[in-house]
Amino acid sequence: MAPVAFYLAYCLRFSTLTPIQYVKDALPLIIAVSLAAPIVILLAGLPKIKLSALDMRGTARVSMTAAALGVVAIVLSYIMGVWTPRSIPIIFGIVFFVLSVMGRTLGLFLLNKPWEAAEGIPVAIHGAGAAGIQLASALRQSPEFRPVIFTDDNPNLHGLLISDLRVAPREKLAQLAARGEIKQVLLAIPSLTETEREDMLRSFEALPLEVRVLPSYVELIEKSNTELRTISPDELLSRDKVDLDIPEIAKAYAGRVVFITGAGGSIGSELARQVLNCRPSHIVLFEQNEFAMYEIDREMRMKAQKQGIQVTSRLGSVTDRARVANVLKETGAEIVLHAAAYKHVPIVEENEIEGVRNNVVGTQVVAMAAREARVERFILVSTDKAVRPTNVMGATKRLAELVIQDLQTRTEVTRFSMVRFGNVLGSSGSVLPLFQAQIRAGGPVTVTHPEVTRYFMTIPEAARLVLVAGAFAEGGDVFVLDMGKPVKIIDIAHRMIKMAGAKIMSPENPNGIEIEIVGLRKGEKLYEELLIDGKNLVETPHEKIMRASEKKLSEIEVASMLRELDTAVENNDAAALRGTLLTFVEGYQTGSDEAQATPEALA
Repeated sequence: MAPVAFYLAYCLRFSTLTPIQYVKDALPLIIAVSLAAPIVILLAGLPKIKLSALDMRGTARVSMTAAALGVVAIVLSYIMGVWTPRSIPIIFGIVFFVLSVMGRTLGLFLLNKPWEAAEGIPVAIHGAGAAGIQLASALRQSPEFRPVIFTDDNPNLHGLLISDLRVAPREKLAQLAARGEIKQVLLAIPSLTETEREDMLRSFEALPLEVRVLPSYVELIEKSNTELRTISPDELLSRDKVDLDIPEIAKAYAGRVVFITGAGGSIGSELARQVLNCRPSHIVLFEQNEFAMYEIDREMRMKAQKQGIQVTSRLGSVTDRARVANVLKETGAEIVLHAAAYKHVPIVEENEIEGVRNNVVGTQVVAMAAREARVERFILVSTDKAVRPTNVMGATKRLAELVIQDLQTRTEVTRFSMVRFGNVLGSSGSVLPLFQAQIRAGGPVTVTHPEVTRYFMTIPEAARLVLVAGAFAEGGDVFVLDMGKPVKIIDIAHRMIKMAGAKIMSPENPNGIEIEIVGLRKGEKLYEELLIDGKNLVETPHEKIMRASEKKLSEIEVASMLRELDTAVENNDAAALRGTLLTFVEGYQTGSDEAQATPEALA
């Protein structure tokens, strides 16, 4: 391009297409610059710029190379004593830049074969900002997708061409979908909050299109996931995630020895990860399942070693008094986070003896050992199913709470507290992973009852709430998180199917995914509550965390309850055990009346 640019420079300078004489006079200079040009171009790295990746930085590199060649032409003209107008090297540099950019553009045009029919799924990109522009550029290199149009809620962008795509209002999507011109909508606004994204996704539900979300930049880095992902279940919540990152947490756990039971479970493992960030001196992992222990031990040791934090892993059951006491004494535990429990309602309903042994007796064993070891704080992980339970699992968790409340009245050193969770998204056995698997399998999606509702929270929220309870604990208190309004399970099923790009089975869509109502399982309620008595709420330093003082049993009543439970467990007497639950757990019912009742009917 160098000799061609020189020739065109003379054409422009002297306003003629045949500046033969001028070119002959400057021929030594043209040859010298043409020989120097490859060296300058190689040093500038122009051949390394991919054709399809010529962006502003690449264009700037080409312009700097053209300017350098202009300077080379000026220097060589003086060295060689070749007369040429002063403007020629400047015009030469400008023409070289234009030829270089045009040549690359023409090469890319030919390689893309625009005369052939475009392939790939036609998609609309909602969000014409930086993320949307980058997404459009990336999709043009992919045979699977073909960007057709941008849509954006900013009226100032409507009608503009961005990355050679027209920008239209969101309302245009319905027309394009009806004409079959687009098959998917890609949401490319990673800066949206959970609530804003929730509202936007809801507005797309009526469209017969699959909606996919571009991960935020943080997600791309943390998850190493560069693919577009189908909407994850936690994005279906009608609220933002609660920010529980407060200074009190780090202060409460820094430099301490933290003992975590059930450390291999969903909550226990997340507790371990988050405690690690608080820089304790020592984390003790206590778990009955060997494989679960192996997994969390391997993960924690890799991270803890870098921070100089000691990690100790001990296998054992929370019902083994000697083992628990020995581990607490051996490690010098100062804070106990008790997450070990049997939590799956149908399983515990059919195995009530073991449910009581693990959830109630196990809690008593760990709590008594903590008191004897003069542990500073003990936090019990409980559940909203403990409030007026209709199942054994919920009743056992309420009994565990009563044991903790009673111990607090007879303890001077240890501060006992409890945390009640809603349904934890992504935890083992939760309904949302089940729905995802059922949708991938083509259905049916099973819902127990069309009116069943639940409170939902994320695993990080749940673990953080436990840590906050440890920081705020005064003794005997129950902490709950403001999780907004309960969500209908069937609504989540509907929306997950639609957001996966599928249709719900109906007379109009016989090939869609069926939602099957299977009926409430034994012991299951239509709705859950967080508090037995909502009148005893006390504010905490965090606006989204509530502290409640629940009713307690007397020391004599708790002792009697534990004797009856021990006898029932020892004799494997399920009938006696349920009788004890009916006697000591407020609101507990073994029948199905309450399970079928609605909140309005019970009000």
